[in-house]
Amino acid sequence: MTDRTKRTSGTRWGAAAWAVGVLAVLAGLPPAASSRLPQHLATHWGGGAPDGSMPLWAAAVFPALIWAVLALSIAMAGRRGGAPAGAWIGVSLLSGGVFLAGAQASIVRANLDRADWRDAGSVGTGMAVTAAVAVAAGTLGWLAGRRASLPVHAEQDARGEVMEIPEGERRVWLSRTANPWLHLTAALTGLVAAAAVLAAAGGLIGLQWALVAPFAIASVLVLFCASVQARVTKSGLEVAFGPLGWPVRRWSAQDIVSARAEMRTPAQVGGWGYRLSGLGTTVMLRAGECLVIRPAKGTEFAVSVDDAERGAALLNALSTRHAS
Repeated sequence: MTDRTKRTSGTRWGAAAWAVGVLAVLAGLPPAASSRLPQHLATHWGGGAPDGSMPLWAAAVFPALIWAVLALSIAMAGRRGGAPAGAWIGVSLLSGGVFLAGAQASIVRANLDRADWRDAGSVGTGMAVTAAVAVAAGTLGWLAGRRASLPVHAEQDARGEVMEIPEGERRVWLSRTANPWLHLTAALTGLVAAAAVLAAAGGLIGLQWALVAPFAIASVLVLFCASVQARVTKSGLEVAFGPLGWPVRRWSAQDIVSARAEMRTPAQVGGWGYRLSGLGTTVMLRAGECLVIRPAKGTEFAVSVDDAERGAALLNALSTRHAS
């Protein structure tokens, strides 16, 4: 499986988990609060007062159907659109899911403990917060999609352990790796945290920080360790983490003593993700070829990316040039 295939697989798993999670929230939130809701829910407001309603079952099914159609349409467009469509897919999935889920939570909260839908409270504040969060989520989706659509490799052939670089030429090496199971884990833990927040926003429970905080932190940490990009330029090596390419670790070419390609497994380094072991620091996303550097100061650093031999050869050439 190529690096691009792995990355695509991870993205699809994460998107699928997000789509299913949003669907579950939209369809499940009204029934979960049914004992505290009227038989009909206010679902439309005009001039600050409710002026339209739906049966409880319809208030659950209708937004779920809208989301299902939207998610399926995005999936079909993505299959036909290829990599350039990735940014728009991220915007649509994240902003659309956040907006619909937030709107559903606002509607449930407005109807909570009301005897009749006409007595429902306002949704103005809830919808304003939802719109702001949806815009922020869409922006993150755009940035992540743009980053994922960059070309994976942009380098020339290497000859041996030290790449020959003709005078006046500049060469760049770029490789990415993603772990679909870590992406799925990040999505599922994030959905647990989001479901707890939405349940609190809907008035079903109090805000349970003891539940939200651990799952939210775990989701963010796993997401940042689920994908990695390594880039070698004339300045040296740069290793960027996560869908937004942050945080970043950098080594200048003159500070790298040597670089090599080496086969490593999770068992050797103590598991998946960002690992510290007797071999130094390893970013382990899949067993196999790793780019390993020995810096002038500190322990060795390794990252599991494809085409590591070529990246090591370019690094060796650059460090040799700086040393001469």
